[in-house]
Amino acid sequence: MTARMYYDADADPSALEGQKIVIVGYGSQGHAHAQNLHDSGYDVTVVEANPKARALADEAGLKTADIAAAVKAADVIMILVPDTLQKMVFETSIEPNMHAGQLLMFAHGFNIRFDRIKPGEGIDVGMVAPKGPGHLVRSVFEQGGGVPALFAVEKDATGTARARTLAYARGIGATRAGVLETTFKEETETDLFGEQVVLCGGVTSLIKNGFETLVEAGYQPELAYFEVMHELKLIVDLMYRGGMNFMRFSVSDTAEYGDYVSGPRIVDARVRDEMRKVLHEIQDGTFAANWIAENEAGQPNFKKMREADRDHQIEQVGARLRKAMPFLNPVEVVAGQPQAAAEKPRS
Repeated sequence: MTARMYYDADADPSALEGQKIVIVGYGSQGHAHAQNLHDSGYDVTVVEANPKARALADEAGLKTADIAAAVKAADVIMILVPDTLQKMVFETSIEPNMHAGQLLMFAHGFNIRFDRIKPGEGIDVGMVAPKGPGHLVRSVFEQGGGVPALFAVEKDATGTARARTLAYARGIGATRAGVLETTFKEETETDLFGEQVVLCGGVTSLIKNGFETLVEAGYQPELAYFEVMHELKLIVDLMYRGGMNFMRFSVSDTAEYGDYVSGPRIVDARVRDEMRKVLHEIQDGTFAANWIAENEAGQPNFKKMREADRDHQIEQVGARLRKAMPFLNPVEVVAGQPQAAAEKPRS
Protein backbone atom coordinates (compact mmCIF):
# COMPACT_ATOMS: atom_id res chain seq x y z
CA MET A 1 0.00 0.00 0.00
CA THR A 2 1.40 3.38 -1.05
CA ALA A 3 1.44 6.01 1.67
CA ARG A 4 -0.60 9.12 0.97
CA MET A 5 1.17 12.46 0.75
CA TYR A 6 -0.68 15.65 1.63
CA TYR A 7 -0.08 18.87 -0.31
CA ASP A 8 -1.25 22.50 -0.26
CA ALA A 9 -4.72 21.58 -1.52
CA ASP A 10 -5.17 19.21 1.41
CA ALA A 11 -4.38 21.81 4.08
CA ASP A 12 -6.87 24.59 4.83
CA PRO A 13 -4.96 27.69 5.99
CA SER A 14 -8.14 29.11 7.52
CA ALA A 15 -7.91 26.47 10.27
CA LEU A 16 -5.39 28.81 11.93
CA GLU A 17 -6.99 32.07 10.85
CA GLY A 18 -7.05 34.60 13.68
CA GLN A 19 -5.12 32.31 16.00
CA LYS A 20 -2.01 33.28 17.93
CA ILE A 21 1.00 31.01 17.37
CA VAL A 22 3.85 30.95 19.88
CA ILE A 23 7.24 29.53 18.92
CA VAL A 24 9.25 28.49 21.97
CA GLY A 25 12.91 28.58 20.97
CA TYR A 26 14.56 30.55 18.18
CA GLY A 27 17.31 28.16 17.14
CA SER A 28 17.73 26.16 13.93
CA GLN A 29 14.11 25.06 13.55
CA GLY A 30 12.62 27.89 15.59
CA HIS A 31 13.82 30.72 13.38
CA ALA A 32 12.62 28.91 10.25
CA HIS A 33 9.15 28.08 11.60
CA ALA A 34 8.63 31.57 12.99
CA GLN A 35 9.73 33.43 9.88
CA ASN A 36 7.90 31.13 7.45
CA LEU A 37 4.66 31.32 9.43
CA HIS A 38 4.99 35.10 9.65
CA ASP A 39 5.52 35.34 5.90
CA SER A 40 2.45 33.12 5.43
CA GLY A 41 0.38 35.76 7.20
CA TYR A 42 -0.01 34.24 10.67
CA ASP A 43 0.20 35.99 14.03
CA VAL A 44 3.51 34.72 15.44
CA THR A 45 5.24 35.45 18.74
CA VAL A 46 8.69 34.14 19.62
CA VAL A 47 9.74 33.11 23.11
CA GLU A 48 13.50 32.85 23.60
CA ALA A 49 15.50 32.93 26.84
CA ASN A 50 18.82 33.60 25.12
CA PRO A 51 19.19 37.39 24.70
CA LYS A 52 21.23 37.06 21.48
CA ALA A 53 18.65 34.78 19.87
CA ARG A 54 15.80 37.00 21.03
CA ALA A 55 17.56 39.98 19.48
CA LEU A 56 17.74 38.08 16.18
CA ALA A 57 13.99 37.51 16.31
CA ASP A 58 13.46 41.22 16.95
CA GLU A 59 15.72 42.06 14.00
CA ALA A 60 13.66 39.75 11.78
CA GLY A 61 10.58 41.82 12.59
CA LEU A 62 8.97 39.17 14.77
CA LYS A 63 7.08 39.83 17.99
CA THR A 64 8.82 38.55 21.13
CA ALA A 65 7.46 38.08 24.61
CA ASP A 66 8.06 36.40 27.95
CA ILE A 67 6.91 32.81 28.02
CA ALA A 68 4.16 33.01 30.63
CA ALA A 69 2.26 35.84 28.96
CA ALA A 70 2.78 34.38 25.50
CA VAL A 71 1.47 30.94 26.44
CA LYS A 72 -1.58 32.33 28.21
CA ALA A 73 -2.56 34.27 25.07
CA ALA A 74 -1.69 31.51 22.60
CA ASP A 75 -3.89 29.22 20.56
CA VAL A 76 -0.95 27.17 19.26
CA ILE A 77 2.34 26.53 21.09
CA MET A 78 5.23 24.93 19.19
CA ILE A 79 8.10 23.74 21.42
CA LEU A 80 11.40 23.97 19.54
CA VAL A 81 13.98 23.95 22.32
CA PRO A 82 16.28 20.88 22.48
CA ASP A 83 14.68 17.56 23.47
CA THR A 84 16.59 17.46 26.74
CA LEU A 85 15.25 20.86 27.84
CA GLN A 86 11.62 20.43 26.82
CA LYS A 87 10.40 18.69 29.97
CA MET A 88 11.80 21.41 32.23
CA VAL A 89 10.48 24.25 30.05
CA PHE A 90 7.07 22.61 29.79
CA GLU A 91 6.66 21.92 33.50
CA THR A 92 8.00 25.24 34.76
CA SER A 93 6.76 27.75 32.19
CA ILE A 94 4.26 26.26 29.73
CA GLU A 95 1.97 23.88 31.61
CA PRO A 96 1.04 26.34 34.42
CA ASN A 97 -0.15 28.83 31.80
CA MET A 98 -2.05 26.53 29.45
CA HIS A 99 -5.81 26.23 29.07
CA ALA A 100 -8.23 23.92 27.29
CA GLY A 101 -8.49 24.33 23.53
CA GLN A 102 -4.84 25.04 22.88
CA LEU A 103 -2.77 23.01 20.43
CA LEU A 104 0.62 21.93 21.82
CA MET A 105 3.02 21.08 19.01
CA PHE A 106 6.39 19.40 18.57
CA ALA A 107 8.85 18.89 15.71
CA HIS A 108 10.04 15.58 17.17
CA GLY A 109 8.07 13.09 19.22
CA PHE A 110 10.73 12.19 21.82
CA ASN A 111 9.14 13.72 24.91
CA ILE A 112 5.63 12.49 24.14
CA ARG A 113 6.76 9.02 23.05
CA PHE A 114 8.77 8.45 26.22
CA ASP A 115 6.19 10.07 28.54
CA ARG A 116 8.41 12.95 29.53
CA ILE A 117 5.66 15.46 28.79
CA LYS A 118 2.02 14.71 29.61
CA PRO A 119 -0.35 17.48 28.48
CA GLY A 120 -3.52 17.90 30.53
CA GLU A 121 -7.17 17.46 29.63
CA GLY A 122 -8.60 19.56 26.84
CA ILE A 123 -5.22 20.11 25.15
CA ASP A 124 -4.65 19.09 21.52
CA VAL A 125 -1.24 17.54 20.76
CA GLY A 126 0.22 17.60 17.26
CA MET A 127 3.51 17.40 15.42
CA VAL A 128 5.07 18.77 12.25
CA ALA A 129 8.58 17.38 11.75
CA PRO A 130 10.45 18.78 8.72
CA LYS A 131 12.85 16.29 7.14
CA GLY A 132 15.68 18.78 6.94
CA PRO A 133 17.61 21.29 9.05
CA GLY A 134 16.10 24.66 9.86
CA HIS A 135 18.27 26.70 7.52
CA LEU A 136 16.91 24.65 4.60
CA VAL A 137 13.33 24.95 5.86
CA ARG A 138 13.82 28.71 5.64
CA SER A 139 15.93 29.06 2.47
CA VAL A 140 13.84 26.63 0.39
CA PHE A 141 10.67 28.43 1.52
CA GLU A 142 12.12 31.76 0.41
CA GLN A 143 12.86 30.23 -3.00
CA GLY A 144 9.23 29.17 -3.36
CA GLY A 145 9.65 25.54 -2.41
CA GLY A 146 9.36 23.51 0.75
CA VAL A 147 11.03 20.80 2.79
CA PRO A 148 8.94 17.60 3.16
CA ALA A 149 7.68 16.83 6.65
CA LEU A 150 5.91 14.29 8.80
CA PHE A 151 2.78 15.25 10.71
CA ALA A 152 0.88 13.53 13.49
CA VAL A 153 -1.93 14.11 15.95
CA GLU A 154 -1.49 12.44 19.34
CA LYS A 155 -4.58 13.94 20.95
CA ASP A 156 -7.59 15.74 19.46
CA ALA A 157 -9.54 17.20 22.34
CA THR A 158 -11.16 19.97 20.27
CA GLY A 159 -11.87 18.15 17.04
CA THR A 160 -9.71 20.68 15.20
CA ALA A 161 -6.22 19.30 15.91
CA ARG A 162 -5.68 17.62 12.54
CA ALA A 163 -6.86 20.61 10.51
CA ARG A 164 -4.73 22.99 12.56
CA THR A 165 -1.67 20.75 12.33
CA LEU A 166 -1.99 20.52 8.55
CA ALA A 167 -2.47 24.28 8.33
CA TYR A 168 0.71 24.74 10.36
CA ALA A 169 2.56 22.41 7.97
CA ARG A 170 1.33 24.54 5.08
CA GLY A 171 2.37 27.70 6.89
CA ILE A 172 6.02 26.62 7.06
CA GLY A 173 5.95 25.48 3.41
CA ALA A 174 6.05 21.74 4.02
CA THR A 175 2.91 20.93 2.02
CA ARG A 176 4.55 22.45 -1.06
CA ALA A 177 6.80 19.37 -1.07
CA GLY A 178 4.38 16.99 0.64
CA VAL A 179 3.74 15.80 4.19
CA LEU A 180 3.25 12.23 5.34
CA GLU A 181 0.93 11.30 8.20
CA THR A 182 2.48 9.25 10.98
CA THR A 183 2.32 8.79 14.76
CA PHE A 184 4.52 10.16 17.53
CA LYS A 185 5.75 6.61 18.18
CA GLU A 186 6.65 5.88 14.55
CA GLU A 187 8.30 9.25 13.95
CA THR A 188 10.39 9.08 17.12
CA GLU A 189 11.60 5.52 16.69
CA THR A 190 12.44 5.81 12.99
CA ASP A 191 14.08 9.21 13.44
CA LEU A 192 16.37 7.96 16.22
CA PHE A 193 17.14 4.81 14.25
CA GLY A 194 17.98 6.74 11.09
CA GLU A 195 20.28 9.13 12.95
CA GLN A 196 22.13 6.42 14.82
CA VAL A 197 22.40 3.66 12.23
CA VAL A 198 22.75 5.53 8.93
CA LEU A 199 22.68 9.32 8.76
CA CYS A 200 25.03 10.23 11.62
CA GLY A 201 26.40 7.21 13.47
CA GLY A 202 26.63 4.82 10.54
CA VAL A 203 28.08 7.30 8.06
CA THR A 204 30.66 8.83 10.40
CA SER A 205 31.86 5.42 11.59
CA LEU A 206 32.16 4.21 8.00
CA ILE A 207 34.12 7.32 7.00
CA LYS A 208 36.51 7.16 9.96
CA ASN A 209 37.21 3.46 9.53
CA GLY A 210 37.76 3.83 5.79
CA PHE A 211 40.13 6.76 6.36
CA GLU A 212 42.07 4.93 9.08
CA THR A 213 42.39 1.80 6.93
CA LEU A 214 43.96 3.75 4.06
CA VAL A 215 46.31 5.76 6.29
CA GLU A 216 47.43 2.64 8.19
CA ALA A 217 48.25 1.07 4.81
CA GLY A 218 50.61 3.95 4.04
CA TYR A 219 48.48 6.13 1.78
CA GLN A 220 48.58 9.92 2.06
CA PRO A 221 45.99 11.25 4.55
CA GLU A 222 44.97 13.97 2.10
CA LEU A 223 44.25 11.38 -0.58
CA ALA A 224 42.33 9.27 1.94
CA TYR A 225 40.24 12.30 2.88
CA PHE A 226 39.26 12.95 -0.73
CA GLU A 227 38.36 9.30 -1.31
CA VAL A 228 36.18 8.66 1.75
CA MET A 229 34.89 12.10 2.79
CA HIS A 230 35.04 14.72 0.03
CA GLU A 231 33.54 12.54 -2.70
CA LEU A 232 30.74 11.34 -0.43
CA LYS A 233 28.70 14.47 -1.15
CA LEU A 234 28.87 13.81 -4.88
CA ILE A 235 27.50 10.29 -4.38
CA VAL A 236 24.80 11.40 -1.95
CA ASP A 237 23.70 14.19 -4.30
CA LEU A 238 23.20 11.64 -7.07
CA MET A 239 21.11 9.40 -4.81
CA TYR A 240 19.18 12.45 -3.55
CA ARG A 241 18.15 13.24 -7.13
CA GLY A 242 17.53 9.77 -8.52
CA GLY A 243 18.05 7.05 -5.94
CA MET A 244 20.69 4.34 -6.02
CA ASN A 245 19.82 3.57 -9.64
CA PHE A 246 20.84 7.05 -10.79
CA MET A 247 24.00 6.95 -8.69
CA ARG A 248 24.98 3.62 -10.25
CA PHE A 249 24.14 4.94 -13.71
CA SER A 250 26.40 7.93 -13.11
CA VAL A 251 29.49 6.19 -11.76
CA SER A 252 31.81 3.92 -13.72
CA ASP A 253 31.05 0.23 -14.30
CA THR A 254 34.08 -0.53 -12.15
CA ALA A 255 32.63 1.46 -9.25
CA GLU A 256 29.21 -0.14 -9.73
CA TYR A 257 30.70 -3.65 -9.76
CA GLY A 258 32.67 -2.88 -6.59
CA ASP A 259 29.43 -1.61 -5.03
CA TYR A 260 27.76 -4.99 -5.58
CA VAL A 261 30.61 -7.28 -4.58
CA SER A 262 32.24 -5.35 -1.70
CA GLY A 263 29.45 -3.33 -0.10
CA PRO A 264 27.67 -6.40 1.34
CA ARG A 265 30.98 -7.58 2.81
CA ILE A 266 31.25 -4.36 4.84
CA VAL A 267 27.62 -4.01 5.89
CA ASP A 268 26.93 -7.68 6.43
CA ALA A 269 24.63 -9.90 8.51
CA ARG A 270 26.51 -9.04 11.70
CA VAL A 271 25.97 -5.33 11.09
CA ARG A 272 22.28 -5.99 10.37
CA ASP A 273 22.01 -7.82 13.69
CA GLU A 274 23.50 -4.79 15.45
CA MET A 275 20.99 -2.57 13.66
CA ARG A 276 18.18 -4.70 15.06
CA LYS A 277 19.66 -4.37 18.55
CA VAL A 278 19.88 -0.59 18.22
CA LEU A 279 16.25 -0.48 17.05
CA HIS A 280 15.16 -2.64 19.99
CA GLU A 281 16.97 -0.34 22.45
CA ILE A 282 15.14 2.62 20.91
CA GLN A 283 11.77 0.87 21.04
CA ASP A 284 12.05 -0.35 24.63
CA GLY A 285 13.26 3.03 25.92
CA THR A 286 16.84 1.99 26.76
CA PHE A 287 18.40 4.67 24.56
CA ALA A 288 16.07 7.38 25.89
CA ALA A 289 16.76 6.40 29.49
CA ASN A 290 20.53 6.42 28.90
CA TRP A 291 20.41 9.80 27.16
CA ILE A 292 18.27 11.34 29.88
CA ALA A 293 20.60 9.96 32.58
CA GLU A 294 23.62 11.28 30.68
CA ASN A 295 22.14 14.78 30.66
CA GLU A 296 21.16 14.63 34.31
CA ALA A 297 24.79 13.75 35.12
CA GLY A 298 26.10 16.76 33.17
CA GLN A 299 26.94 14.92 29.92
CA PRO A 300 30.37 13.59 31.02
CA ASN A 301 30.56 10.73 28.49
CA PHE A 302 28.97 12.76 25.73
CA LYS A 303 31.53 15.53 26.15
CA LYS A 304 34.43 13.04 26.18
CA MET A 305 33.24 11.43 22.94
CA ARG A 306 32.67 14.80 21.29
CA GLU A 307 36.17 15.98 22.25
CA ALA A 308 37.82 12.76 21.07
CA ASP A 309 36.25 12.94 17.63
CA ARG A 310 36.82 16.69 17.31
CA ASP A 311 40.57 16.11 16.95
CA HIS A 312 40.45 12.99 14.76
CA GLN A 313 43.05 13.10 11.99
CA ILE A 314 40.45 13.23 9.25
CA GLU A 315 39.03 16.40 10.81
CA GLN A 316 42.46 18.04 10.93
CA VAL A 317 43.28 17.08 7.33
CA GLY A 318 39.82 18.03 6.09
CA ALA A 319 39.86 21.45 7.75
CA ARG A 320 43.18 22.28 6.07
CA LEU A 321 42.01 21.15 2.63
CA ARG A 322 38.62 22.87 2.84
CA LYS A 323 40.22 26.21 3.69
CA ALA A 324 41.86 26.14 0.26
CA MET A 325 38.48 25.58 -1.43
CA PRO A 326 36.45 28.73 -0.67
CA PHE A 327 33.84 27.76 -3.25
CA LEU A 328 32.68 25.11 -0.77
CA ASN A 329 31.75 27.86 1.67
CA PRO A 330 33.65 25.91 4.35
CA VAL A 331 33.04 26.33 8.04
CA GLU A 332 34.99 25.30 11.11
CA VAL A 333 33.50 24.67 14.53
CA VAL A 334 35.41 26.70 17.11
CA ALA A 335 34.38 26.80 20.79
CA GLY A 336 31.16 25.07 19.86
CA GLN A 337 30.18 27.56 17.15
CA PRO A 338 30.60 27.43 13.36
CA GLN A 339 32.62 30.16 11.69
CA ALA A 340 33.82 30.81 8.15
CA ALA A 341 37.00 28.89 7.39
CA ALA A 342 37.89 29.81 3.81
CA GLU A 343 41.15 31.40 2.81
CA LYS A 344 42.20 32.84 -0.54
CA PRO A 345 43.33 30.08 -2.91
CA ARG A 346 47.01 29.97 -3.73
CA SER A 347 47.98 31.45 -7.08
